[in-house]
Amino acid sequence: MNENIICWFEIYTKDIERAKKFYSEVIGTKFTDAPAPGDAGEMKMAFFSPMENQGVSGALIEMPGTKEGDGHCVNTMVYFPTQNCTEEESRVEQAGGQVIRSKFSIGEFGFCSICTDTEGNPFGFFSMQ
Repeated sequence: MNENIICWFEIYTKDIERAKKFYSEVIGTKFTDAPAPGDAGEMKMAFFSPMENQGVSGALIEMPGTKEGDGHCVNTMVYFPTQNCTEEESRVEQAGGQVIRSKFSIGEFGFCSICTDTEGNPFGFFSMQ
């Protein structure tokens, strides 16, 4: 399994093309547009390239329901690698957090579960099984 504590990140945006332009100009990265995984609906996704970027990869995400950042609100989500999301997810509520969306398929990319910690911060678990 991945040796990094974080295996994936997502930066939510209202305008993915504007965000791609910003990050390309600021940090010189390129993006690879990708189809929405699993049953993600109207989501647009662009991977930071190359995906092997220092062992941790991420994407810009545009989808209905996301908040526009105001410089004070966090619109980023990190995912922690696991062998099977279900195991870690089963400990979230006992520790004071909340499971927002139980383990679900993201198609060929594996599985995720979405939770919040005791401070209301969203985070996810990721596994291939």
